[in-house]
Amino acid sequence: MIIVGAGPAGSAAAIELARAGADVTLIDKAVFPRDKCCGDGLTAGALRHLDHLGLDPANVPTWQSLTDVWVTLPSGDPMLFPLPKGPGQFAATAARQDLDMALVNLAAKEGADIRQGVALESVALFDDRVRLETTAGTFTADWLIAADGMWSPTRKALGLNQGSYRGEWHASRQYFNNVSPRAAKDLFVWFERDILPGYVWCFPLPDNRANIGFGVVRGGGHRTKDMGDLWRNLLERPHIREIIGDQAEPEGSYKTWPIPARIGELPLTAHRTFFVGDATGACDPMTGEGIGQALQTGMAAAEAILSTLAPASAAAKYELDTDRELGVDMRFAAMLGPVLGSEFGAEWALKTAGMTAWTSRNFARWLFEDYPRAMLGTPRRWTKDMFTKPGAFSG
Repeated sequence: MIIVGAGPAGSAAAIELARAGADVTLIDKAVFPRDKCCGDGLTAGALRHLDHLGLDPANVPTWQSLTDVWVTLPSGDPMLFPLPKGPGQFAATAARQDLDMALVNLAAKEGADIRQGVALESVALFDDRVRLETTAGTFTADWLIAADGMWSPTRKALGLNQGSYRGEWHASRQYFNNVSPRAAKDLFVWFERDILPGYVWCFPLPDNRANIGFGVVRGGGHRTKDMGDLWRNLLERPHIREIIGDQAEPEGSYKTWPIPARIGELPLTAHRTFFVGDATGACDPMTGEGIGQALQTGMAAAEAILSTLAPASAAAKYELDTDRELGVDMRFAAMLGPVLGSEFGAEWALKTAGMTAWTSRNFARWLFEDYPRAMLGTPRRWTKDMFTKPGAFSG
């Protein structure tokens, strides 16, 4: 089988398939390591998937485990939401350049054939196979997994393109060095009045560095062409600059990217083809987070392929599993989005969540997807340890 795209979704699929003994070729137009515009935050859900895949955090140079999350309300009041102190990890940060490289290396270690610098040109589907024309020649396989991003070349080649779709979120980020001790240790989120629905973040990285950025929902009060001015304004706000530190220095350029959050609306399958990660819009509509969802869809596609030789049965299993594991939670998050997207709603929700030490800790775990968004509404997923289980990498 062949996988197009070696980000987290594609690499997760490759690891699972190769580990099961399948013949896997993983192609990507980029040459790794390569930068990927991202907030670099890893939720508890993402960490559990990485733990399952066998990723060793020691192989990710910029990996940093987190315990304290500071959220500033629209009124300006800061609130601390501590994650459990262990065992294990409930949130972390890692530069995507390093995380994706580690996943590609793990896929190669499991036996996947990695082809870098190879771009897709066309796709043809047949009853018993798929054929890809690429810049490195022709590939034929039983199955195709498309992990090739929001503007998936595979989807376009199959005539399933979504026209001028530009994502639900618009995000911007820049790396900084020499940040303050607080910015180098804790995670900060600001719900600024004038960018709701949206938020500003400061995510710590090793060596006194941080990933600082903001995300806004498209269709709000900010035009794309105004994002640069807004970014510079946000950096100079005293309460944000106080956390970043006066000595902080930007690295490289300020970058922007769109975030797709419409799983269930973009195609999940096409005969022997499975779309995963951003190629199927698998990002959280409330926060814009997508690494955990990318890993989940990549693993689910691999499991569906391994479970049956019949394309229709494999597609049905993947679509059912994706809706059960992500769809219901994404719909719930989409309903909650407007609450955190308004000044009154954000104030009320966060103050309510911070009423006690238990609610604060479990709100942080819920926000970081340690259990599914709609857990309370889906009894089939209830377990005795759903509020007490250790974090990832605790074994």
